[in-house]
Amino acid sequence: MLELTGVCSGYGPVPILFGVNLRVGAGEVVALMGRNGMGKTTTLRTIFGVLPATRGAISFEGQSIVGLPIHKIARLGLGIVPEGRGIFVNLSVRENLVATARPGRWTLDRVLKMFPRLDERASNLGSQLSGGEQQMLAIGRALLTNPRLLILDEATEGLAPTVRAQIWDALSIIKGEGQSILVVDKFLAPLTRIADRFYMLEKGVAAWTGTSADVIAQHDTVAKYLSV
Repeated sequence: MLELTGVCSGYGPVPILFGVNLRVGAGEVVALMGRNGMGKTTTLRTIFGVLPATRGAISFEGQSIVGLPIHKIARLGLGIVPEGRGIFVNLSVRENLVATARPGRWTLDRVLKMFPRLDERASNLGSQLSGGEQQMLAIGRALLTNPRLLILDEATEGLAPTVRAQIWDALSIIKGEGQSILVVDKFLAPLTRIADRFYMLEKGVAAWTGTSADVIAQHDTVAKYLSV
């Protein structure tokens, strides 16, 4: 579904990615991990065209998306839950959800059923939500675009353990629907329960890749890519 081959990118004259290879198949959950500063968010920004790929190829469902405007990439079926959530703080929960909604299997009622707290807070402004509620809202908003591929940047960063558990449960349900997912997060254990494959970024390259079973079997090897 999504394939990156030898992708290089960066910020102006500062290179960050040095030939990233990554693939997400239909119905797969793929985890992208690594220490801070290794290029995870840069990879996602390059996929969406926020940063230009200076070398390499990026294709979505067989079509090259290098050089396409951001809105056209999104319309192909890529949905993003950005780091920092990016909700509209001056809109209500319901308004945030329907603002960018597109027809498909994910409806407002389904999202509110998945996240009952959002249903309870439907008339509250985005600025009145807790961090966990904002993350639920960001996920629900992305789902309502009915994406072919859902991408989450730091899916549970800064959230309380109970809220993280709710997010992981939701992602498990979403996976069960056959949704393709690319997720960036730092918590290895819950990811091994839902992810099919892992990529570990090290200094702008995918230094290790494997399945959840490989992660468990090679825990010490994998841990070195995540430790400070």
